[in-house]
Amino acid sequence: MPRLPEIFERDQLPEDKREVYDYLVKSRGRVSNGYAPLLHCPEFVGRAAHLGTYIRFESSLPAKTLELLAFTTVSELDDLYEKAIHAQAAVKLGVSQSTIDAINNKTDLIGATDEETLPVRCARELTRTHQLSDASFEAAHKVLGDKGVVELVGTIGYYAMIAYAHNAMQVRMPNS
Repeated sequence: MPRLPEIFERDQLPEDKREVYDYLVKSRGRVSNGYAPLLHCPEFVGRAAHLGTYIRFESSLPAKTLELLAFTTVSELDDLYEKAIHAQAAVKLGVSQSTIDAINNKTDLIGATDEETLPVRCARELTRTHQLSDASFEAAHKVLGDKGVVELVGTIGYYAMIAYAHNAMQVRMPNS
């Protein structure tokens, strides 16, 4: 159970902040367990959700790259809620079980494709060292271009922010 009560009903928010609830429902179909305890600060949730909408639905990055960036970042930062969601999404996108296991266990990737290795490497470097090596930057830039490399680091930063919020509030999957 999160440290703050979850807000799942529109009328639990002040009237002048209900547009944040409406935005979540419009963009995601519902208020998720991940946002529900954070809605005590609707301004934060609104801004975070807007960035998340761009990353999840409008980014130029391939879907598999996005999932690997998200999954690796939240795994590195031990966000149990997002980790469960993104592991399932990565599997649906064809990420190998050995890559899923390596990300979950924070071990070396063995037999992963180049398409899988690059986002994992970049997310691990940024979360572990707070830097992106020249070699990783150049490899990402070569594959993704100027816009793509900005989206890559922005995606890692977004999921790191969400992981910190979830960890502080002890957000977990229901029944876990």
